[in-house]
Formats: sequence, structure tokens, C-alpha cells
Amino acid sequence: MEKSSALSSFFGGVKEMKDWNMENKQDNSRDPGKGTEMEAGTKIPGRDVRANGRFGAGVLTGVLVAVVLICGVWGIWRVVSGITGGDYTSADVSEADVEDKLDQISSLIDGYYLYDDEIDRDDLINGIYAGYAAALGDPYTEYYDEEETKALYESTSGEFSGIGATMSKSVDSDEITVSNIYKDSPAEKAGMKEGDILLQVDDHEVSGQELETVVSWIKGERGTDVTIHVLRDGEEVELTATRDIIEVQTVDYEMKDSKIGYILVSEFDSVTYDQFKEAMDALESQGMQGLVIDLRGNPGGSLTTVTDMLQLLLPEGTIVSTKDKYGNTEEITCDGKNEFTKPLAVLVNQYSASASEIFSGAVQDYGTGTIVGMTTYGKGVVQQLMDLDDGTCLKVTIAEYYTPSGRSINGTGVEPDVEVEYEYDANNPDADNQLEKALEVVRGELE
Repeated sequence: MEKSSALSSFFGGVKEMKDWNMENKQDNSRDPGKGTEMEAGTKIPGRDVRANGRFGAGVLTGVLVAVVLICGVWGIWRVVSGITGGDYTSADVSEADVEDKLDQISSLIDGYYLYDDEIDRDDLINGIYAGYAAALGDPYTEYYDEEETKALYESTSGEFSGIGATMSKSVDSDEITVSNIYKDSPAEKAGMKEGDILLQVDDHEVSGQELETVVSWIKGERGTDVTIHVLRDGEEVELTATRDIIEVQTVDYEMKDSKIGYILVSEFDSVTYDQFKEAMDALESQGMQGLVIDLRGNPGGSLTTVTDMLQLLLPEGTIVSTKDKYGNTEEITCDGKNEFTKPLAVLVNQYSASASEIFSGAVQDYGTGTIVGMTTYGKGVVQQLMDLDDGTCLKVTIAEYYTPSGRSINGTGVEPDVEVEYEYDANNPDADNQLEKALEVVRGELE
């Protein structure tokens, strides 16, 4: 298999579009009683998960090398380094102009800003970096500070240090509730139960806090304890859990009627391939005759992961190709040794993005399976994580990608072979008309 040289390339970046209940497999935008979910301990990859009103982007490594010093009591900014391989100046704006204007802005803030004592100088500096890249107008190029960088790498690795419980916050309530507990996790061992309402984490009161904040309190170094107070059946219960390394379960599977396997892939992390391979092997051992792969709400993830998974399905040929700003192209290919020849349907929706579109686009191009659902998000560009050597990083758009047939889906998405809009049934919340259609398609090929 031919691999891309971009070692950290990935297809994330639109998780803010995801409001999807994986347990019930339904679009929460159609069910106001459901809230967003987040792994406790921590799946918080900065702005890669949810838009939170912060600056939108980052600095191009190898392009901008700017050293910002805090000078004097009032923090006068001064850009003292130059440029490597690029320039932030223009025909109308010189480096001196930039320096002078920063000085001017800083002086005005120092002289007139009412809440000067609340200024965080580190935030101001990070704002310069983030604002520079935000001006690119690219929603996927982002600068991450130290805290965000750590969380981002945790999220893409599929592992984190925490207690192994999923917390959710309803859009209609201030309550943060335990919605799922991982098997054999610290949360389970501590006696935590689904439906527990969080009251306190160590010395922190939960009421009125954002979900992300509470999750950040629960996460921590492996081997350390966290004390959590919950409300259960009207009584307060104190629980103590010892944090550990948690592997995120990104793949769930079961055998449906007519020996049709069902695999739900929630994202493409580094742990996802092994989980997917395990699911495939288990279903095959149970006599699987056909398969439905559910990518609804899947925001993307690792390029390596998605192409490795497609190695288990596609015939010999190109899986995906990329083209950068210089016209350089790279291909990732499949040897076809594990081609899946049984009836296959792939479920997608408007929140299936990036790596999910690589997956569904390749399956569609080769005719390996039928794409069922709604047109996908339309993110056809590649990002690469770049280490800035100070604990921060840059996620920058480096290339466009193309499906095996040469299609670019950027801005258009993958259109399903069988279009089915999700219909929420208030009388039967567990009903899933899209999944039923996918199963119907596979059954039809088995007859």
C-alpha cells in the first residue's frame, strides 16, 4: 500500500456540525429533548469539536515566525523577528507599519480600556497568532494554544486520561447527566450509573457550568483521584474514581435480522481500525451475509485510519488522491486482497464529513456498496498538524483530495444512491427509517 508522506494529515475539522446521538442513532436537531455529548476526561479537541466563539485559525509554520515580547508595565507589543519563506507585509503595509499600529492599539488599550486589570497577556499574544490566520478565511486552518493542542492530540489518538463516562447536557436543562459508562472503566468501578446527575467535582460546583468546563475538571493525570457528587433517586451520592487511560469506543456492532451485520463508526481515530477489524471478524464468525456501515454524524478523522479500513473492503486500485498548491499529487492505493463481495450499504447524512466522505465516495466509485441517506457535508480538503515547538500547533489546509474516479466533493458532498431523509417518530423514538432503508437495500440483494 502506498502511503502519503504527510505523516499527520487528517480529515477532521467539522465536528462542530455534529449533534448526533450515537446511542439512539438519531439527529438531535430533530429532537430538542436530546443534548450534545462529550467524553468525560476528555474528548475536547478545542475548536475542532465545537465552535465556541474564539478566534478561528492559526499561524502557518515555516511562513510566519513572529516573536512577540511584552515590554514595560503596560505590555507594549513589539514584533521583533522577521519572516521565513513568506511575508505579512504588502504593497501598502510595511513591517514598520505593523509594528507601529500594534504599539498604537496597545497604548490606547492601556490608556482607556476599563477592565485593564483583567487582561490576560498570554491571551493577547495567542490572539495575534490566531487572528493572523483567521484572516485567511479558511474555516479549517486553526492555531491551537498549549491547552487546546494537548486536547486535540488526545482526541485524535482515541485515548485520554479520565474516568470512562459520557456526560450530556440537555438543551432544555442546566443539568449535566451521565449518559453512558464504559465497561470496566474507573467510573463503573466507582459505582457511577447512567442517569446520575452531576452536582460537584472535587471542590467545584457543577450548577451553571458549561459541559466542557465540567469535563475538564474530571479529566486529569492517570492514577489520580477525582471525587464526584451525583444526585441519584433524589439522594446525593459521593463517588471517588481513579483516573486511567481510556480507549474511546469509536465502533459498535451487532447482527441484525437475516444475518445482516451492522457497524456504527462514530469517528476515525487511531484506535478505530483495530475496532473495525474486530467487528468485521466477529460478524463474519457469526455467519454475516450482508453488511450496513453507519457513518451518519461521523465528522472525519485520520487519513491513515480510513484508508486502512478501506483496505478491508475495496478492490485493487486507488483509494484516494491528493493535490497540493504546487500541483504535486499523491495516491493511496488498495491491493484488493480483502475485497468485500457481499451486499453492502453505507449510511450517511449531512453531518458525515471528510474521512466519512473519503469512505463513502470510494465505496460508491467502485460499486462496492450502495450509499443510503442524505448528501454529505462536502469537506474535500486535507489538513496537517504542525508542531510549533512550544507546546502549540497549527492545523493547516495543505491539499484537496479526490475520490478514485477523480471527483472533488469539496462544497458539494457525496450524493446518496438512495436518498432517505431522517424522520423522527415521537411515538417511537427508537425508530430509524434511514437504517431500515439500508437494511432493506441489503436484504433485496440477498434475495
